[in-house]
Amino acid sequence: MRLKFRFIKLLLCSVLAVPAVGMASELDRFENLSGTLNIAGGTAHIPVMKQAAKTIMSANNDIRITIAGGGSGVGAQQVAKGLVEIGNTGRPLKPGELKYGLLSFPFAIDGVAVIVNPANPIQQLSSQQVMDIYSGKITNWKSLGGEDRQINIFTRDEASGTRSVFVKKLLNKSPVSAQANVVPSNGAMKTAIARDPGAIGYSSVGYIDQTVKAPILDNVLPTNEACASGEYPVVRKLYMNTKGQPQGLTQAFIDYIYGPDGAEFIREAGYIPVGH
Repeated sequence: MRLKFRFIKLLLCSVLAVPAVGMASELDRFENLSGTLNIAGGTAHIPVMKQAAKTIMSANNDIRITIAGGGSGVGAQQVAKGLVEIGNTGRPLKPGELKYGLLSFPFAIDGVAVIVNPANPIQQLSSQQVMDIYSGKITNWKSLGGEDRQINIFTRDEASGTRSVFVKKLLNKSPVSAQANVVPSNGAMKTAIARDPGAIGYSSVGYIDQTVKAPILDNVLPTNEACASGEYPVVRKLYMNTKGQPQGLTQAFIDYIYGPDGAEFIREAGYIPVGH
């Protein structure tokens, strides 16, 4: 009887041990790696990059990952000069950037939406109205059925991938008023709009929260679902870019972003994962 009990106990331990042996973590790819990985560029990428970096460094103390913003133009420029291993852009690389031998790795789909202060009663806008605001033709919210309040325009600098998509797909490449206030990032844009009841700006859909409001645009509410289905047209891909074929820690990081953990970080940031 005791022999039978021992056999059952041994068999149970063996069965329980099988899954543990077969289980592989996405972080295993970093087990034998060390060094520093520098990332810079588009600010829409930062929430995803930060979460991935935090998780990787928690699993391996020999790895250090630094993340900086600066916009898409900065990301492309710094990776081209070899100042960072990954330069992020919220737009495809330009011909002048491709000549440096840069390779692009799209990993997420993001929408770009108009945002206003939550206190603004405006609930919807048309593309033409947005174009008229940004050109300086419409200067008061009263003209659009809102309060008698001056419209304060906010935009991004010309290095911004978010601005590039906004101007191309929503403003139809029409000029932005010289009176527009320029902010350096999606986060700064959201903060500026949240503080100013008369403000209008634009940001990644993934950055929208209760501190700002995204009006319905051309009868479509800008949500992740609408971006994924194609119903909302002002969308772009987010890219990681490297100079030449990535190696070692850089390749492992890119593979990690494309894996299940990375997909989860992308969804948590409000974006839609893109397969490798």
